[in-house]
Formats: sequence, C-alpha cells, structure tokens
Amino acid sequence: MEKQLQVYIDGKYYPKSEAKVSVFDHGLLYGDGVFEGIRAYDGVVYKLKEHINRLYSSAHMLMLSIPMTREELIQKTLETLRKNKLRDAYVRLVVTRGAGDLGVNPKNCTKPTVIIIADTISMHKDDAKEKGVTAMISWVKRDPVDATSHEIKSLNYLNSILAKIEANMAGVDEAICLDKNGFVCEGVAENVFIVKNGKIQTPPSCSGALPGITAESAKTLAKQLGYDVSEKNVTPYELFNADEVFFTGTAAEIVPVREVNKRSIGDGKPGPIARRLIAEFSKMVRDPKEGITI
Repeated sequence: MEKQLQVYIDGKYYPKSEAKVSVFDHGLLYGDGVFEGIRAYDGVVYKLKEHINRLYSSAHMLMLSIPMTREELIQKTLETLRKNKLRDAYVRLVVTRGAGDLGVNPKNCTKPTVIIIADTISMHKDDAKEKGVTAMISWVKRDPVDATSHEIKSLNYLNSILAKIEANMAGVDEAICLDKNGFVCEGVAENVFIVKNGKIQTPPSCSGALPGITAESAKTLAKQLGYDVSEKNVTPYELFNADEVFFTGTAAEIVPVREVNKRSIGDGKPGPIARRLIAEFSKMVRDPKEGITI
C-alpha cells in the first residue's frame, strides 16, 4: 500500500485519511481563520519567512493568537516537508480559531488549531504558460477594505468561489473581480497585471486586492529587468486594450491571459514581457537566497 501523506495538526502527524478537525471548529462553521499557500522548489521553500509574516499579519487583524512563534512555525513547516520526503511541493498552512460551540462568539473557542499540509497543486492546464488562459470579468465584487477585505488571507473565500463557479459555467479558465468602484481588483486567487506600451501596471492593495508575495516578486524582477512598474487603478477598458495581461500567485506562479470576455489580449498569445518574467521567475524560486532550504 502506498504510504499516505502526513498532515500536521496541533503538534501531531496524522495520515491524510485520518487528518480531521472538530465539526465545532470555527474555521469550518464560520470561516474564522487564516491561511497561507507556500511553494517548495527543488528543496528551497520560496519566501517562507514572508509567508509566515503575512500569516501573522492576517491573524493580527482577526485578533487570532497563533500558539507558536514564527520560528517554530517555520521549523514545523520544514519538518512536514521532510517527513513527507517532498522537495517540490505546495504547502497549505492553516490556523483556525479552534473548536467552540455553535454560537458565533469567538470567546468560546479556547485554543486555535494549527494545520500544515504538504502536497502538490495544479491551478491551470499544463500548457497554460505557453498558450495563456482565458478569463472573464465576474459580477461578483471584491469586498471593500472596511469589510472582509482580501487584504486578509482568511478562510472566507466565498466570493472567489462564486466567481469561479461563474467562470466554470461560462467555459473560461478564470474570473477577474472588480472592486466596489468598478476598477479591476484581482483574480479569484491571483493578482492581475497589465502591460501597455512596455509599462507594467497592477491594481493597488487599497482596492482590496491581496498584497501578493508572488506579485511583489514579479514587480521586483520586472524592475531589475528594466521595466517601468507601477500601481494604479485599472479600468475594464484598459484591461481589454492591454498589450499583455498576466496573473501572479503562489499556486499559479505567472500565467499569461490571452482573452478576457471573448476579447483577445494583444495578438491572443502570451506576450514577450510575460514570457521573460516566467523564465526569470523559474530561476529565482530555486535560488537558496530567496527562501529557506529544507
């Protein structure tokens, strides 16, 4: 029998088939918790410290006390990868409010739950980077920054799910959400970039978009390559008429978009800037200086 993946839950490891949390956990009942998706490339856990820091920032916003230090959480993440003998992997790190009662009051949750899953993930088809993906603008708006903003990487992803359902029904690969003012915000699990006349632009986090770690890497990399990079509000008109559009995200990495709402982007093929960033990003993520070695 093939050995099952081992999942870390509150100090112990369980086979995948036995990894469980209480049905009274507020993460299940109310989406009350935070998470991070983290990638390991050839033994390098890319931007692990940055992901851990963002996890704590999200938890701070929710007044959720993580029962481990940042260094302890880093070491447990590395230990989970070693235990599963994974050098190329996707790690899902989850902290929930923990088990309580059926009421919404978080005071009744006495201890947060910490979960670390190491596995693999595939967001798009294998040829997505070579051919690009199709997308559509969804009717589902991103929550504003004074609501359950996607600046917080919480377990509440319902509007992403609704937008993804719409994309599935429309027969396209991905959905793009607008903010409450009608500006482009982000994909269902990715940041959005456009290229016009050689300049790269992306919506600001004040739109409610998650401050993406891969997005920051893409911006840094693009600047190092000599491109002009800025944050600005992007209209649907600018999106449709961009020379290039691409998504960034931990799971997705960098993926070109060839079509939005049946409108070809550029010539309908991945553009030169996206292709160059994909190639350079692939080198960056395997650099031990960019992460922590397992």
